[in-house]
Amino acid sequence: MTTQLRWQTVLGHEVRVSVRPGTEPGPPLVLCNGIGASLDLLQPFVDEVDPRIEVVRFDVPGVGGSTSPKVPYNFALLAFFLGRLLDGLGYDRFDVLGISWGGGLAQQMAFQFPRRCRRMVLVSTATGSLMIPASPRVLSKMVTPRRYRDASYATAVAAELYGGRLREHPDQVRHLMHEQGRIGSRRGYLFQLLAGVGWTSLPALPFLRQPTLILAGSDDPIIPLVNARLMRRLLPDARLHVYDDGHLGLVTSADELGPLVSEFLRG
Repeated sequence: MTTQLRWQTVLGHEVRVSVRPGTEPGPPLVLCNGIGASLDLLQPFVDEVDPRIEVVRFDVPGVGGSTSPKVPYNFALLAFFLGRLLDGLGYDRFDVLGISWGGGLAQQMAFQFPRRCRRMVLVSTATGSLMIPASPRVLSKMVTPRRYRDASYATAVAAELYGGRLREHPDQVRHLMHEQGRIGSRRGYLFQLLAGVGWTSLPALPFLRQPTLILAGSDDPIIPLVNARLMRRLLPDARLHVYDDGHLGLVTSADELGPLVSEFLRG
């Protein structure tokens, strides 16, 4: 079915939202994107998700087509914001998928809305400030949105930053991040960075009861694989799938991971 693009007013913010209707009834899959990334980045994955599943994407305030946030926020406030967005769209229950920074938001949604959040998928993500970090060289390239604004720079750092298939084909990042993506404000990027300061899901993971699928790349410079193994041990109902790719495997290996996620959600 045709994807519907709209703007939804949430707590005084205009939020850019994409809804791909499902062909069968059921809770939608809500996608929480990585830091600085617009909803467009995940299109290759959405194309591989079972058409029976409704898929909802959104731009975080200050990113893509959404208006800039008025004040700084943390994950708890953003989860409340996303809950109100889903209320406005008419969704009572939902499944949630979070990639990288969005994985923190997905975990917060599962914790904050235990009765509404049915299942959770965590991709290329970790437990926040208490995690096994990337190398300082990688982290230094994450503190600015330059890779979203400069295609040549994004190509130059793709192998070191994202690993996986982009080590051999770094120019692919131009298509993924620049041909369709929308650039948000520097203020929006800064607020996303600040949202994760001091946040950790580590103490809460044993209390999350949602069935969880953890997807982790075997070559992910940003989120070392050991973090996924730690989450699998702490979550009461989780399974881990390691794919042969890097940090952006959800889109560069969408043909593998889209059906895998679909099977998990419909199982």
